[in-house]
Amino acid sequence: MGGTSMTITDIGRDTIASVRGVGRRYGNVAALDDVSFDLAAGKIYGLLGRNGAGKTTLMKILTGQELPTVGEVDVFGGAPFENPDVLRNLCFVKESQKYPDDLRVKHVVTAAELLLPEWDTEFAGRLLDDFQLPDCRRVKKLSRGMTSALGIVIGLASRAPLTLFDEPYLGLDAVARHLFYDRLLADYVEHPRTVVLSTHLIDEVADLLEHVIVIDGGRVVTDEDSDSLRSRHVVASGRSDAVDAFVAGRTVLHRDDMGAFARATVLGAVTESDRAEASRLGLDLSPVSLQQITISSALDSKARQGEEA
Repeated sequence: MGGTSMTITDIGRDTIASVRGVGRRYGNVAALDDVSFDLAAGKIYGLLGRNGAGKTTLMKILTGQELPTVGEVDVFGGAPFENPDVLRNLCFVKESQKYPDDLRVKHVVTAAELLLPEWDTEFAGRLLDDFQLPDCRRVKKLSRGMTSALGIVIGLASRAPLTLFDEPYLGLDAVARHLFYDRLLADYVEHPRTVVLSTHLIDEVADLLEHVIVIDGGRVVTDEDSDSLRSRHVVASGRSDAVDAFVAGRTVLHRDDMGAFARATVLGAVTESDRAEASRLGLDLSPVSLQQITISSALDSKARQGEEA
C-alpha cells in the first residue's frame, strides 16, 4: 500500500481513553452491552465488525455525542459529554458527514481551523490538492466521493490527539482510498496521535493497524495487538483426512470442505513440531488475513451466544 511499508515507531503507550462496562439501549434494543477497553496514546486502532455491530454508537459515546445508558467513559481525564476541555482534543469524521449545503469547501476548512487547536493549514492545503477538491465549490455540489474526501482532509489536518474515522471513504475509488492510507501513515509517523479506524474494508487497512477491537452484537469479542492476533491463527489446507488429523484437539474457528479437500482456520500458536507434522501430512499452512480473523471471531461469538441461550 505504498507508504504502509514505513516503520511505525513506539512512541509511548499512555492510556488516553477508558471505557468500562458501557451499555447503550434504544428502547428494547441493546446497541452496546458491557463494553470495556482502553485506548493508548500514539497508536492506530481498528474498530472492526459487521454493520449494526455497535461501532458507530461506541464512537459517538467516545466523542460525547451520546451518553451511555450504563457504564463510564473517560477521555483525556474527563467524561466527554459537553466537556470542552475534552472535546477540543477530538476529531470525529462520520460516515456520510453532513455540512450545511450553502457552505463552500473553503468555508468548511476555515471552520475546522477555528475549532481544532492542532490544525495544520499548510497540510490541509496539500490534502485538498491531493484529493482534487475545488475550494470554491459548494458542498451541496460535491459528489459522494468528494464529500468523503473533504471529511478525510478535516480528520488528517486536524492532527487531533484522538482522531476517529467512521467508514470515511464511501464513494472513493481504490486510488483515493490508498492515497488516504498513505497520507495517514506518513503524517502519523511525523505527528503521532491516536487514530481509530472503523471500516469494513479490513484487508485494505490491515497493514496500518497496531491494535484490533472487534465488536459483534454490541459486545467486544476481540481486543488485542494485531501482530499477536495474527500469530495465533493459521489456515491448514489439504486432504480432508490430513486436515482432520492435524486439527484434532485444536480449536477450529472455521472450516470449508471441498470434496476430498478442506481448509480449516485454527486458533493457537504453531510450533516447529506443528509445522513438521503438517509437512508430513502434506498440508499447507498459511497466515490468516485480518478480515478472516474478524469474521471468525464474530462467528465464534454467535456460536457461544447460541450455546448460552
